[in-house]
Amino acid sequence: MKLCRKSELEGACLRRKSLVKTMSSSNSSYSTPCAACKFLRRKCTSGCIFAPYFPPQEPHKFINVHRVFGASNVSKLLHEVLPHQREDAASTLAYEAEARVRDPVYGCVGAITFLQRQVLRLQKELEAANADLIRCAYNATIFIPSPGFSTETSSMQPATGTLPMARDIGNQGGGWFQAHPHSLPHWGDDLSRDNSGGGGSTTI
Repeated sequence: MKLCRKSELEGACLRRKSLVKTMSSSNSSYSTPCAACKFLRRKCTSGCIFAPYFPPQEPHKFINVHRVFGASNVSKLLHEVLPHQREDAASTLAYEAEARVRDPVYGCVGAITFLQRQVLRLQKELEAANADLIRCAYNATIFIPSPGFSTETSSMQPATGTLPMARDIGNQGGGWFQAHPHSLPHWGDDLSRDNSGGGGSTTI
């Protein structure tokens, strides 16, 4: 009986030791402080607000943020936003802080202005290129010959192969008629009648 109780106590002690060892090993994962706690020289707990967004491998990230905004302001801001928005907030603060360090006068506004000017310049270049393409396409459609076009008759006839139109000026400014390219001008009856009468005026 005593031997059984002694073995039970030894087993319980072993289980307790293994449990303590497991807890100590799990806590060792939090032993490495984040970049914020390491810079501020404080203990990094499991609920540290900076740990998920400022890892120890990126110390300059928190240094710039602390230099521009201050650690207390960053902590307050991260606590105010929703948990799923904290990563974006930390990334935005890190970008603005880095831009301010690079350009103390304008900060991220200078980078935004530069990009906006670049966009406007590229838009103007794109509009000019589109205008050139439209002009080239229009000129190409003008100089494309029709199927009935021949270089031998191009000087006498239009590309469509139709005869030119001439106006009947003798018949009181009458309508248009289709004239042969080599035909003589058409004179109306009024001209011969006026000439036979002598001294008559020519009707044009």
